[in-house]
Amino acid sequence: MRIVIQRVSRASVTIGGVLKSKIGKGFMVLLGIEEADNQEDVEYLCQKLTKLRVFGDENGAMNLDINRVGGDFLVVSQFTLHAMTRKGNRPSFIRAARPEHAIPLYELFLKRLAEISGRKVECGEFGADMQVELVNDGPVTIIIDTKQDRHFD
Repeated sequence: MRIVIQRVSRASVTIGGVLKSKIGKGFMVLLGIEEADNQEDVEYLCQKLTKLRVFGDENGAMNLDINRVGGDFLVVSQFTLHAMTRKGNRPSFIRAARPEHAIPLYELFLKRLAEISGRKVECGEFGADMQVELVNDGPVTIIIDTKQDRHFD
């Protein structure tokens, strides 16, 4: 499971010209699920996201987590995070999970993130053509991949 986290001052998702979700300060999370992912990956990432200290304290140091700043989450599924580009110029998405595997993990991720963090968790729509807008605060962008960090620090 791979996530791209962007610290934002605001973010939104629009589908077919209709606003689906929006948040103010918090994390925009792009979530890529692969066939090898399971509930252990979900739990690890939800814990990590909740405790990630990348918001500024009174001295401007990245020392506060999302709860301390009253932030929220906007989670968007994005199978393209598992694009393989080694051969040719057209990406392969063979590692990305099929919907029958990915959708239950996506839904579990949303549920567990809300439970663990106690924060509002907004989302996109799995498989939809979405327009995502955000203001990256910092900019701060972090990538976490559970397969690259298999020992789960």
